[in-house]
Amino acid sequence: MNGAELAERALAHAGPDELLVLVDETSTAHLRWADNALTTSGTTRHRRLTVVALAAGTAGTAAAVLGQGGAPDDREVAALVARARATARSGPPAPDAAPLLTPAADPAPSWGESAADVPVDRLRGVASGLGDAFARARATGHALHGYAEQQAATTWLAGTTGLRLRHVQPTSVLDLTARDAAGTASTWAGVGGTDLTGTDLPGLAAGLADRLDAVPRRRALAPGRYEVLLPPACVADLMLHLYLNAGAADAADGRTVFSAPDGGTRIGDRLTEAPLTLRSDPAAPGLACAPFVTARASGSAASVFDNGLPLAATRWLVDGELRALVQTRHSAGLTGQPLTPQIDNLTLTGPPGGRSLAEMIAGTGRGLLLTCLWYLRDVDPRTLLLTGLTRDGVYLVEDGEVVAALPNFRFNESPVALLDRVVEIGATERTLPREWGDYFTRMAMPTLRVADFGVSEVSPAV
Repeated sequence: MNGAELAERALAHAGPDELLVLVDETSTAHLRWADNALTTSGTTRHRRLTVVALAAGTAGTAAAVLGQGGAPDDREVAALVARARATARSGPPAPDAAPLLTPAADPAPSWGESAADVPVDRLRGVASGLGDAFARARATGHALHGYAEQQAATTWLAGTTGLRLRHVQPTSVLDLTARDAAGTASTWAGVGGTDLTGTDLPGLAAGLADRLDAVPRRRALAPGRYEVLLPPACVADLMLHLYLNAGAADAADGRTVFSAPDGGTRIGDRLTEAPLTLRSDPAAPGLACAPFVTARASGSAASVFDNGLPLAATRWLVDGELRALVQTRHSAGLTGQPLTPQIDNLTLTGPPGGRSLAEMIAGTGRGLLLTCLWYLRDVDPRTLLLTGLTRDGVYLVEDGEVVAALPNFRFNESPVALLDRVVEIGATERTLPREWGDYFTRMAMPTLRVADFGVSEVSPAV
């Protein structure tokens, strides 16, 4: 049975209770390579059924969420729904309880269609480019390692209120690392979004090779505070930490960097004098994502009761001013702010005419060029202070030229505080966060020039 049929069978066991059902079916094609050789390739398919059961009581409405993978038969579906209903009836009222959405229109025209197959042909360009990239890497004494994935995820969302929605989400990832012959230097590039068609893998590999060969000298550098150039991938990891900590409920509770000192949230505050705008849009070209809420659990930034809510373009930061935080219907009611649910993409822009990374390097007197960030961890949620490591290449720039490779460093920075030290904003381009690249891939970011970026100690990592 397809996802729509599975959802309908689950709803048939709702009895007198309200029920939401999500069916996710994901088809994936991948290529993986190491040491200039293809190591694995193949396709996979995975399905998961999630049931959200609601039980109304005198004290309020309770919710229970249970899931099961694979292809459950009728008996297993009935048992899963029964367990969810029983769990809800025995649970406490949900603080985020709200009426389930009723359909604004007939079921989506595609509701009854089967899951989308992964478009394997979108990997053909990557696969055909691997041979040339491997040959060049061998000739220059480099080793290429990496991963390419094209995915199609189909979600069906149904409810006892008549809600019937379906969405197909394409997702693409290309992760490429080049290492020198001695294994003492490496550099990285990544591409994320919805489609790998047209991706120039040999060109990416050649750029990494040039970066390795152009900087033969290695220097030591004392920890301290330096001007840095953060390429789009670095900015993506930092802005994603900011976004994932932008729940309005936690801010209103006084627990995050977005909490106002006298209570409430910092919406309306200027976070930076830099003219930066951070936004999400489900219809963003090349970064398109689900146009409605699909919540499989409740938390500070999501509510299962909001499943099916339509999503619209949202500006989180406008010319440096905080305009919105992630709001569920519950948190919007508490804060008195507009309903702005989380959206599965993120774009940061500055004024038109931003320079390229190469142009920003040429305009640098002295500073550090980072390649990517790694192992970012929260230290203090009240300031969003993070600790992390640089990875796969740190370079010294002097008088407009990259003059030396440097060791990797540990750093301690807050992406919110960092925004107020931005002194130049480059051109925005589609990118892939290094650490979050297997979770959140639809991002477009600029290179940022940041003053007084603190590196605290040398890391032994390559």
